[in-house]
Amino acid sequence: MISMTMETVTIPKEEYEKLKQEARIDLDLLQQLMNSFREIKEGRAIRVK
Repeated sequence: MISMTMETVTIPKEEYEKLKQEARIDLDLLQQLMNSFREIKEGRAIRVK
């Protein structure tokens, strides 16, 4: 059985806000990729040369 303990880390608020923004951007990028893959799968993509 694996037991994980919680630890508290103190960082400056500026760094916290920056990390939060980066996580939000990553989630937006992931959503855009998922939407693109869904469109390709459904045949709604146009091949560009």
